[in-house]
Amino acid sequence: MDPPAAKRSRGCPVGPEERDAGAGAVRGRGRPEALLDLSAKRVAESWAFEQVEERFSRVPEPVQKRIVFWSFPRSEREICMYSSLGYQPPEGEHDARVPFTRGLHLLQSGAVDRVLQVGFHLSGNIREPGGPGEPERLYHVSISFDRCKITSVSCGCDNRDLFYCAHVVALSLYRIRHARQVELRLPISETLSQMNRDQLQKFVQYLISAHHTEVLPTAQRLADEILLLGSEINLVHGAPDPTAGAGIEDANCWHLDEEQIQEQVKQLLSNGGYYGASQQLRSMFCKVREMLRMRDSNGARMLILMTEQFLQDPRLALWRQQGAGMTDKCRQLWDELGALWVCVVLSPHCKPEERGSWLQLLGKWDKLDVCPLEEGNYSFDEPSLQPTTTLSQGPEEEEEDVVASGSRHTVFGRALQAGSLHWSDPHLQRILASDSYGPSLTGTLGSEKPTFDPQGRPLWLGEPFPTACARVDTLRAHGYPRQALRLAGAIVNTLRLQRRHQLESYKQQKKELLQKGDTCITNTEGWVGHPLDPIGCLCRALLEACRLEEETLALYPDSGPEKRKVAYQHVPVPGSPGESYLALALEVAVLGLGQQRALPEGLYAQDKVVRSEEQLLALLEELELDERLVHVLRRQAGLLLEAGPFSGFGEVLFRESVPMHTCARYLFTALLPHDPDLAYRLALRAMRLPVLETAFPAGEPHPSPLGSITSSRFPRWFILGHLETRQCELASAMLTAAKGDPKWLHAVLGSIQQNIHSPALLFKLAQDACKTATPASAPPDTTLLGIALELGLQVMRMTLNTMTWRRREMVRWLVSCATEIGPQALMNVMQNWYSLFTPVEAATIVAVTGTTHATLSRLQLDAPRREELWACARTLALQCAMKDPQNCSLPALTLCEKNHAAFEAAYQIVLDAAAGGLGHAHLFTVARYMEHRGLPLRAYKLATLALAQLSIAFNQDSHPAVNDVLWACSLSHSLGRHELSAIVPLIIRSIHCAPMLSDILRRWTLSAPGLGPLGARRAAKPLGADRAPLCQLLDAAVAAYIATSHSRLTHISPRHYGDFIEFLGQARETFLLAPDGHLQFAQFLENLKQTYKGKKKLMLLECASECARRKDQKPYRATQRPGRGCVLGQLGPCPAAQRPLQAAQLGRMAHRHRRI
Repeated sequence: MDPPAAKRSRGCPVGPEERDAGAGAVRGRGRPEALLDLSAKRVAESWAFEQVEERFSRVPEPVQKRIVFWSFPRSEREICMYSSLGYQPPEGEHDARVPFTRGLHLLQSGAVDRVLQVGFHLSGNIREPGGPGEPERLYHVSISFDRCKITSVSCGCDNRDLFYCAHVVALSLYRIRHARQVELRLPISETLSQMNRDQLQKFVQYLISAHHTEVLPTAQRLADEILLLGSEINLVHGAPDPTAGAGIEDANCWHLDEEQIQEQVKQLLSNGGYYGASQQLRSMFCKVREMLRMRDSNGARMLILMTEQFLQDPRLALWRQQGAGMTDKCRQLWDELGALWVCVVLSPHCKPEERGSWLQLLGKWDKLDVCPLEEGNYSFDEPSLQPTTTLSQGPEEEEEDVVASGSRHTVFGRALQAGSLHWSDPHLQRILASDSYGPSLTGTLGSEKPTFDPQGRPLWLGEPFPTACARVDTLRAHGYPRQALRLAGAIVNTLRLQRRHQLESYKQQKKELLQKGDTCITNTEGWVGHPLDPIGCLCRALLEACRLEEETLALYPDSGPEKRKVAYQHVPVPGSPGESYLALALEVAVLGLGQQRALPEGLYAQDKVVRSEEQLLALLEELELDERLVHVLRRQAGLLLEAGPFSGFGEVLFRESVPMHTCARYLFTALLPHDPDLAYRLALRAMRLPVLETAFPAGEPHPSPLGSITSSRFPRWFILGHLETRQCELASAMLTAAKGDPKWLHAVLGSIQQNIHSPALLFKLAQDACKTATPASAPPDTTLLGIALELGLQVMRMTLNTMTWRRREMVRWLVSCATEIGPQALMNVMQNWYSLFTPVEAATIVAVTGTTHATLSRLQLDAPRREELWACARTLALQCAMKDPQNCSLPALTLCEKNHAAFEAAYQIVLDAAAGGLGHAHLFTVARYMEHRGLPLRAYKLATLALAQLSIAFNQDSHPAVNDVLWACSLSHSLGRHELSAIVPLIIRSIHCAPMLSDILRRWTLSAPGLGPLGARRAAKPLGADRAPLCQLLDAAVAAYIATSHSRLTHISPRHYGDFIEFLGQARETFLLAPDGHLQFAQFLENLKQTYKGKKKLMLLECASECARRKDQKPYRATQRPGRGCVLGQLGPCPAAQRPLQAAQLGRMAHRHRRI
């Protein structure tokens, strides 16, 4: 296969032959090159110098010099390739740290001197300026070369990067650009052959003298061996000459530091979690592709080194042991590695022995346990491209075939399969050889399959479409762009013919398929996301021919602060008038994106489908759509709508086919300015999500209303949430574009309601539609606002039984959206609240927000309409109070304050609910509200109803209703003796906590009952605790103290003695409110002493009873307890205080008891 015309490498300021090594001799314009130079060039490129010497017994010195002269590389392209990608430079240093750029600057600054070429060896010094305050640095550089390739380099800078350092670059560029200024000598052996014995001896002695510290031991060893007659050195004819070039058997390849490649790949893999490491590994893969494009054997060599390090990654064994999948970044690197091996093995110009060695390595790697498997359920026995396709096989049968034929397929499986392919097919050779290949140039080639379409354009049949596209990618990778373009055209012709037959086949079976409501997928393995990326390969090959390249490109064109926009032009397709490669690329991309295909298995494989779609669409978005491309889009969109089961836009879809939302959004945006009807039809057809349509038929509630469909219900659809988001974006684009067009707005609304099942996404659509419908500087679009409201109502209905914080946001937004439309919409929402909101939401958010001052001002209603809105809100509040009185009664009362009839109705609802079991806490809340409103009797009524439901046990002195009870008692006390008398039995029946009863009793005895409404005290005496109605409460309090004391003493521990003593002090104060309180308390203490005499705490109780019997002394009102052992020091002088020793003994007894 003939090599293509050389193209300038990116970053190389000089083309492959522009410099021409200084042209060897200065020639005038148009003067032909000397025959000696022409022949010397050819020999220097392909013959080792040893072969020249063996072929000819004597080579004249001028001929030798010309061969040696032309043997140095003549193009800067290779120098740039081997010195431009040792690392990815950081931001802001894109060119400064690139070795090629640095070397070029050194050359231009005159840093190269003392350059000498001896045979096939070049040497020189590079003077590099030091930093601030640093001296100039001198580096000695040596370069060996052979057959226009640098075979080894040496530099004093000890460069540890993958590629050549800047000093090697500077010396190489000097030799290329200033070849006539370089002193040239023949190989040193030729010079030595011209010396006699004395000259040779003098030469050796001077050489040893100049470098005696380095070479003297070696010189002596060699002299000893030469003087020894039977030594090995005397048995070999001649002597080695490092300046004489390579031997015939030596490999002819550019210098590549294998050790550094292995070390750097190992280090980058160990840092695989970092984004920069993945980027640098990808840049190394790009370098491999660049070498392959240059036909450089180091491409495969470098790929082997990288693969070995990839397989030695310790994480592979760890992931396999844990049963976990590798990270996405690592998975993508392995995919790129496998794709590169396909290009290498499928090389059109490699030797059979090279391919055999590669396949042997791949086979060995393929059998390793740690070798990653190919993701997805893609088959290795795909159907070949055929001119006709039938619909006989269903998807279930195809899936069974795939499973049956499936086996362990690693990432190297595709490359191993490519090893069986060849390029010797005569028809394929003719396709690659000429742009004008047609039926007139050949016969049938003895093949049963057609070789040309009806228009006489060549076809390529007989192998799977991804494999055919892999050939195209291989041709591009190995530097055959014209051949790749010709094969790509033949593949496109084949796809067109196949689609034509598919449409004819579908038309014959369309009625049957539509009646069944089901479809089959002729190709379960989609082309987008396939491991070989066939659509991407084909599109890139076609677009490459149409790309307008700039003359000067940076070494890193994509890493600059602003990415340069790519420009394309129409390039005619030979033999197809009116067609261009740019139009073919667009056609192929739309065909692949619109293909109906099953979603592959596995998270990574599904994610790869999404990523591949985005990459293809990114390519298409770079195209500026002119009239020709728009025509292609319209034609392809129409075919997608008519292609039935072969298209993802067909009328019937397979349940688990990949949705078309992302592709449809691009087509919708592109077609909308030119053919709106087609754009909407295509986008509406693409709104379907078949897997959810079959899972949730109409009327079935959503299992997870506010989120996407959970992956547990659909274990295979790992990217379902992403797909639903893309579906929402497509719907949003249509709603925005259809603003002002009621016909399409309602069509889009119907599609949204039918196909989108996630309430969260529906709510987002509603918000977006409302925002679009109400621009700041234009009147609102009422139709779009109505659609936003309708979507919001649907969300409310879907999430009615789901309590979440987002519901409150949704309800508030819905009220504001209805307000934007008008009062009738707001009242409709209020009237139909029961199907949209919970009673709490309706009463606390809808009714309140709908009647705020801001809402009423926004609506600008007159008095009758405003009263109508208020009436609707009050009716809503009353309905909510009847349905949920516990949570909605107070909001209903608040809303109905200004309407007497409504307020009375709300109050009656509360009373009825109290009889039905409304909780005391809510009744107390409403009662307090009534008092605040100036309705104390109603507050009293509700308080009594609440007390009737309340029960506070003896040990619940911190009950949450304590404050409410005290408030109710204060309220009854302020109303008068009658209300007080009525509430006392309720207090006694509901409250059994002694401290609480005594507190209520003390409050009631402090002042007379019956305060006026403004707080004025009525003329009455304070109530006595021993008289009605408080005497019953006093008896209840005393009984509660007695019962509580017995209960506490039953389970008391020494650490609670102090608390119990305080409790007895409170009890005594309550006992003393009765006329015979002293006697009752003394009897109570004696009873305790007798009942619990077996316990040591009775010693303290005895002290307490002794204090109680001192009734004739004046009570002692001390702020501190007189002694530790005194229980009731307030009675008078404490005996324990008068006997401190006894008190201390009691303390020690208690302490010892605690220790025991």
